[in-house]
Amino acid sequence: MPALSPFVSTRYQSLFTHLESTPLRHWLDRMPDQINQAFNDRRHGDWPAWEQVLEQLPALAADQVHLDADCIGVSGSHCDQAALKSLLLQLHPWRKGPYHIHGLQIDTEWRSDWKWQRLAPHIGSLKRQRILDVGCGNGFHLWCMLGAGAELAIGVDPTLLSVVQFLAIKHFMGNWPAYLLPLGVEDIPAGLRAFDTVFSMGVLYHRRSPLDHLLELRNLLKPDGQLVLETLVVDGSAGYSLLPPDRYARMRNVWFIPTCLTLEAWLSRCGFKRIRCVDRTPTRTTEQRSTEWMRFESLAACLDPDNPQQTVEKLPAPVRAIFLAESP
Repeated sequence: MPALSPFVSTRYQSLFTHLESTPLRHWLDRMPDQINQAFNDRRHGDWPAWEQVLEQLPALAADQVHLDADCIGVSGSHCDQAALKSLLLQLHPWRKGPYHIHGLQIDTEWRSDWKWQRLAPHIGSLKRQRILDVGCGNGFHLWCMLGAGAELAIGVDPTLLSVVQFLAIKHFMGNWPAYLLPLGVEDIPAGLRAFDTVFSMGVLYHRRSPLDHLLELRNLLKPDGQLVLETLVVDGSAGYSLLPPDRYARMRNVWFIPTCLTLEAWLSRCGFKRIRCVDRTPTRTTEQRSTEWMRFESLAACLDPDNPQQTVEKLPAPVRAIFLAESP
């Protein structure tokens, strides 16, 4: 294993130690160096300020750690909430949440707790499972997975700000077995087949080749492992998917948005079995919106003001479906 920077060693050594006795140990051949490289790449101009925020976070004892999706966070210490808020706002924009830190509510753009509430009744027990969350943002759902009994919850997301936000929350939550790696799914060894459950939520439509993404996910799962896939869908027949001519809801990097029947066929073609759609919900401006913690434009600015059933590009407004499937 290569020499680790103090920053990486402090935050990830417990993960490396844990993996040594699991089928994920094969990833250890490259994981430490991958993480080192990601944090040592100082081309991001905001990194010094973000690192300073992490260093300035106060040490606060937690009487209670809350791992229920209704309340992810900690309580028990009196603190200067104004100072803590000022510090954490330097990590703006906060996309996924909400979090509750010693009385301070981080009211994020997304009500990610609502998504978890929609899928939790369908995914079965996560007790003692090793779980991967691909493209997990700042890792809100990793905490939900631990609350559901997971043994280990690993997230991957190459967006460094998301990783810093996760590390800030973990500073207060303590040494729970949740880790967010500044990596993409392509950085995970192909064919690892070591996770009990793999989540991919809000990722598929950003992939130029959605079937390749599904195959990546399949090859990370143990035989009969569970895939939890959430993505944008449109109405239509089997075989149809929407390919936006340019932007979709102001987003540049949206490629294929399938119908539910098309997505079921994609999953089947990639070898998945027991495929079922367990939820289909339009995205509302109450679930995704601008807040003090995410002051940029949000969903409301992406919908046609004269017809909220359409985006500003005159395409169908966002609807998201959750699919479950099992690996071969």
